[in-house]
Amino acid sequence: MHGGAGVLPAHQMTPEREAAVRAALDRALSAGEAVLASGGSALDAVTEAVCALEDEPLFNAGRGAVFTRDGSHEMDAAVMDGRDRRAGCVAGVFGPRNPVRLARCVMEHTDHVLMIGEGALRIGRDAGIEEAPAEHFFTQERYDSLQETLRMEAEGTLDDDPSRRHGTVGAVARDRTGALAAATSTGGMTAKRPGRVGDSPLIGAGTFADNRTCAISATGDGEAFIRLSVAHEIDARMRLAGETLAQAAGHVVQVELLTMNGSGGLVAIDAQGRIAAPFNCEGMYRAWVGEGIAREIAIYRDQA
Repeated sequence: MHGGAGVLPAHQMTPEREAAVRAALDRALSAGEAVLASGGSALDAVTEAVCALEDEPLFNAGRGAVFTRDGSHEMDAAVMDGRDRRAGCVAGVFGPRNPVRLARCVMEHTDHVLMIGEGALRIGRDAGIEEAPAEHFFTQERYDSLQETLRMEAEGTLDDDPSRRHGTVGAVARDRTGALAAATSTGGMTAKRPGRVGDSPLIGAGTFADNRTCAISATGDGEAFIRLSVAHEIDARMRLAGETLAQAAGHVVQVELLTMNGSGGLVAIDAQGRIAAPFNCEGMYRAWVGEGIAREIAIYRDQA
């Protein structure tokens, strides 16, 4: 699973902040692990892991979602089941405590894949999805980041700080039956234009799962991930060119994305349970565990 490639630069990361991030990743990892350890499905595992990440204000999803330039929240999420390629996605929503649960509602309670706005919210309400008041999603850190970003834009000094551009959370899993699943959730980019949708809720861009090949959840410059169909490209290289997960994911992230100046990364797992977590920026909040796979939590390039 990942908590996004929008990590603070190493020189700005305090020991207290790093400890809090690692503890949050550990809690979310344990939520997904508990599902799999009890014989649960990969789909349930990624849903629970992402819900746990959405509940953590440290990450840009759910409670910790960033603000649009108008001072509102618009959240995107997706889930995909590798057994039959069923998928559910939502974009531009505000209200559900856990947008990933709303995405799953779209998959399980409609004939659609991608829904937006009020229509998506109605599906969640009919299904009893928990909604939270506006104050649940307000964090001072995100609000201050919006004000700083708007100020820098006005002054012409806006930089490419990844913590402003890359916030996303996601998880992939393989269960004991061999089924794969993926889930991704995000608040988008700080100071994004209202109505902007990134790669997270787009199947084949930021989210993908197929039992034949792999499950993928991405984080990074959404527009580049969309234009390259990153998740599908990795699947295609495995399925049609015979590449391994490590080869396919590594090439797409370390070579193809950079041709578009796209930064970010992803977590992925293949049909045999092999894991890949490539990224081309300074760091990516990431963690993994499995039967026969050591538990790891890492942030920067020189870790794990």
